[in-house]
Amino acid sequence: MLRQASYGTIKIGTYQSLKRLFVDCPEDETLVLNAFCGVLSGVVSSCIANPTDVLKIRMQAQGNVMQGGMIVNFINIYQQEGTRGLWKGVSLTAQRAAIVVGVELPVYDITKKHLILSGLMGDTVYTHFLSSFTCGLAGALASNPVDVVRTRMMNQRSIRDASNSSYKGTLDCLLQTWKNEGFFALYKGFWPNWLRLGPWNIIFFITYEQLKKLNL
Repeated sequence: MLRQASYGTIKIGTYQSLKRLFVDCPEDETLVLNAFCGVLSGVVSSCIANPTDVLKIRMQAQGNVMQGGMIVNFINIYQQEGTRGLWKGVSLTAQRAAIVVGVELPVYDITKKHLILSGLMGDTVYTHFLSSFTCGLAGALASNPVDVVRTRMMNQRSIRDASNSSYKGTLDCLLQTWKNEGFFALYKGFWPNWLRLGPWNIIFFITYEQLKKLNL
């Protein structure tokens, strides 16, 4: 919850703020502009929130016996590994966030914009549902190859003896997977990925749009 609250808040806030720096009216937004703002906000938010991601993964890896609470684990990581320990894997996390956010948020905005301007639907909860469903699907399609490559890159550290399965880098891993197993190997685990991203985006955007209408 801490990770999502920090990462999600910074992500959507940065994205909306960046768009308003370039255009004043939502009707003037373009897909290229929104994609640029999405990529940048994804990188910024994931970099800032990376310690919460590290903390989440470390606590999940502890198994049945939890070694202290969230604050205790956070302090332990800092004392044993320093500041660098809290930002481990930040480059891979930022790359994934750049792709996911650079696809999801622009797709949502563009879908919503065209549905409203076409006159087919107004600015209603049904429009928000359809737009968020579409962006969840687009996000899953864009992020799955990244997740497959990232998982294989991380797993190869535990099988260093198997030289045939080692990858020289992210691009090499992508090309080897495609060459040896076919294109669709990059979409292994797609359905679980979509079942996570789909409902999350629908709940988030519908809630977000309703909260924006409140007079606070």
